[in-house]
Amino acid sequence: MTTAQTSSFTPRFANKTVLVTGGNSGIGLATALQFAAQGARVVITGRDQASLDKAKAQLGEGAIALRNDAGASGSAKALAAALTAEGITLDAVFINAGLAKFAPLEGVDEALWDDTFNVNVKGAFFAIQALSPLLNTGAAVILNGSINAHIGMPNSSVYAASKAALISFAKTLSAELVARGIRVNVVSPGPVTTPLYGKLGVPADQLDALAAGIQAQVPVKRFGTPDEVASAVVYLSSPEAAFIVGTELIVDGGMSQL
Repeated sequence: MTTAQTSSFTPRFANKTVLVTGGNSGIGLATALQFAAQGARVVITGRDQASLDKAKAQLGEGAIALRNDAGASGSAKALAAALTAEGITLDAVFINAGLAKFAPLEGVDEALWDDTFNVNVKGAFFAIQALSPLLNTGAAVILNGSINAHIGMPNSSVYAASKAALISFAKTLSAELVARGIRVNVVSPGPVTTPLYGKLGVPADQLDALAAGIQAQVPVKRFGTPDEVASAVVYLSSPEAAFIVGTELIVDGGMSQL
């Protein structure tokens, strides 16, 4: 490649603005970093200010980090208002903020149910509703699902149901937004090495055994990485995916397929 060709290269998200909810760690941060590396101005949200500040520093100049609790009442409208005040419109949104709590049928109480659905379902839906006026023509919305919606894993009933709702949203909301050129899709990870695994409510002395048991069920015999899921999200947000609407891309090492 000549010097002239190199200097004329334009990153595919140049002059684009993307939002990643829960972008301060794990899959969200990996996705935000990939967007930034490809030229996007990135906005991230999260609940923890310290991790937000750290993530913003990693993302570099121009990144915006907003403290926002996806499960709190009114948080979606507050986020939309903050973006509007900055004059920000969006070319891609990754609805990634989520909560994973596992329990057997007899161990599920209303608090676990409400916490899970408030973040994973209610938070996601009302975020898209509030952000809809800020979505540019041709924008992409990606929801972070899970293969738990498909595989019937014991102790995951509430979490799996919440992720199944997101898969449904991809179809119904695509039907509502497609006239504006807006695409809604889902990326559904299998087991991925992220801080989320430390938040499952499983005692520390059982976590390694749980992880080993899950890994044994993955045909490629390993957990995925946040970057592997992030690459799928960036692809679904890109012009190359313009003909992909209302569908689910599963990234699970074959766990739900083989």
